[in-house]
Amino acid sequence: MTSTDAARGGIAPRPVVARLPRYAAGKPPVAIEGFTSYKLSSNENPLPPIPAVLRAIAEQQDINRYPDPVSTKLRGALSDFLGVPSDDIVTGAGSLGALNQILAAFAGQNDDGKADEVIYAWRSFEAYPISVGLAGAQSIQVPVLPDGRHDLGGMAAAVGARTKVVLLCTPNNPTGPILTTKEVEDFIQSVPSDVVVVIDEAYQEFVRAEDAVDGIRLYRKYPNVIVLRTFSKAHGLAGLRVGYSVSGPDLTQHLRAAATPFAVSQIAERAAITSLENFQQVVERVQSLVDERDRVMAGLKELGWSVPDAQGNFVWLELREDSMDFAARAGERALSVRAFANEGVRVSIGEEEANTRFLQLCAEYTKTPRSS
Repeated sequence: MTSTDAARGGIAPRPVVARLPRYAAGKPPVAIEGFTSYKLSSNENPLPPIPAVLRAIAEQQDINRYPDPVSTKLRGALSDFLGVPSDDIVTGAGSLGALNQILAAFAGQNDDGKADEVIYAWRSFEAYPISVGLAGAQSIQVPVLPDGRHDLGGMAAAVGARTKVVLLCTPNNPTGPILTTKEVEDFIQSVPSDVVVVIDEAYQEFVRAEDAVDGIRLYRKYPNVIVLRTFSKAHGLAGLRVGYSVSGPDLTQHLRAAATPFAVSQIAERAAITSLENFQQVVERVQSLVDERDRVMAGLKELGWSVPDAQGNFVWLELREDSMDFAARAGERALSVRAFANEGVRVSIGEEEANTRFLQLCAEYTKTPRSS
């Protein structure tokens, strides 16, 4: 054995790495003769960015230079768009990058060797346990209710002396329902004011429920609230990785210290600004996807399928032990979906033909989701 081989065999990661779940990105569809393939596995916007954004990307020339590390122009545009001070905005590489900055600042391993706790619903966003674990904190997972909604009472009861952060995902990915203004306010008022409450609104533009929580309104009211948003979904900029958090100055001062320098490229910044400048076109595209989502939901209900309320750009089928079988059958029809073994299947809203083919599969599939 060479010294190089010995070194390779002897180098081990931190123990926490071996305990982390592996993130399973949505797979592309397999090509099937006679079918157009569609990817419905990653909650991507099936539509490209609006034309003005594509032009802005093509015209960007200064990629030999580092970007502005604090995205000053984008924060200014978001300040005008949201009606918040630009200093309350911290950008990141997608909302996940912004979340990692929050965890780096507020939750981890302490000088006494004990880990902080981060509470979140489960199942929820697949990256939560990975990000929490890498931050050095301990995940406290509270099972969602039978209808796919957060059990806020159970989450409040789980708050303890070492709780530093609570993550609220609305609409919840992958189950779909939103959190309401009243229940989130009641929750915030029930936990200590030194616990950071993160309202993750990655799919906020797709929400049509009138009583849905508005994170921006609550951040103005509660100093311990941080709002997460992204340009990946509604704006169709998933590949450029640009998101942001909004919180008061008592929190942003720490988030800036934990922020990854140069996380948002100048291409991503210019694209995001241009998309905000033409937001009405974004709204029209989002509405076309909401219309498709409503068509899919209506079709599932006509088939007698029990499906949680869908307020994002995806639907959740609680197929449990039949999840992998359903995903395989979708693959035979050139559709890729996201299966969570023994739990359910998340299906993103895609092109009209893809959604119709998905409904046809559901009409033929005899093992329907469990009733909530």
